[in-house]
Amino acid sequence: MKITKKYKVAILAMTLVAFAGCSHEDQPTESQLDLTKPVQSDLDKWITTNYVNPYNMKVQYKWNQNTVDFNRFLYPPQEDKVKPVLEIIQKIWLDSYKVIAGADFVKKIAPREIVMVGGVNRNTTGTITLGLAEGGQRVTLFETDYVDKTDRENVKQFIHTIQHEYIHILNQTKPYDENSLAKITPSGYTANWYASGDAVANEEGFITAYARSNINEDFAEMASIMLINSKEEYEAILAGIESEEAVAAIKSKEAIVVKYFKEAFNIDFYALRDEADKNTTAVVNGN
Repeated sequence: MKITKKYKVAILAMTLVAFAGCSHEDQPTESQLDLTKPVQSDLDKWITTNYVNPYNMKVQYKWNQNTVDFNRFLYPPQEDKVKPVLEIIQKIWLDSYKVIAGADFVKKIAPREIVMVGGVNRNTTGTITLGLAEGGQRVTLFETDYVDKTDRENVKQFIHTIQHEYIHILNQTKPYDENSLAKITPSGYTANWYASGDAVANEEGFITAYARSNINEDFAEMASIMLINSKEEYEAILAGIESEEAVAAIKSKEAIVVKYFKEAFNIDFYALRDEADKNTTAVVNGN
């Protein structure tokens, strides 16, 4: 049957009415979203008081697969490990910068989220990733279940991660003198840095083996190794290096780090190191 324009209009009108009626019937009478505010545990309240409120820094310890590599065997931290680890970070990293650089320094330049992972992040090369800094906004810390605050070397290894990753964040804020650093040990960088240990790297003018991976890691390792060791511990590392040329190279890199902190942020790097050392000792002694 041929449908005239008049009938077309009538049919269209009925269709719209029917659609509107069905749409109205399908609408929920009230919101289906759960808008109830989650109840905060004592740990959550502590994190809010010590990280969120003063530094606008979120701590994620509850598992979220979207924030880690799902191709790795990773798992969340034990909840009873979370606060002790965060207290170590607070005392050695945050408090040290607060005293030497000022109360607002980390508030202005800081990752906005710390992600805690309980287990080990193993790579196919046989190496282990201890931490990641993503775009200056998030720092992921692995092996948080294995931190022992009574063991100085264990604490140093753990805090090395956050100190190292924070150096990258600072470098993203204000660049260091790459040209000067690149001239010190230009032929020593290699993608196979893991093929030899720290002792070999030291004799080639690098503070660690990982420092040989590229110039940015060289700078971050140089600064972070100095921040996790006392003056005496750092000097003992240099004293164990046989090559005078290698020691001179490391000392030249040290000078670039110290100059960077002073010129970019007006921070006395040696004072920061001493404060971090004092706070590390306090953590290990249970203070």
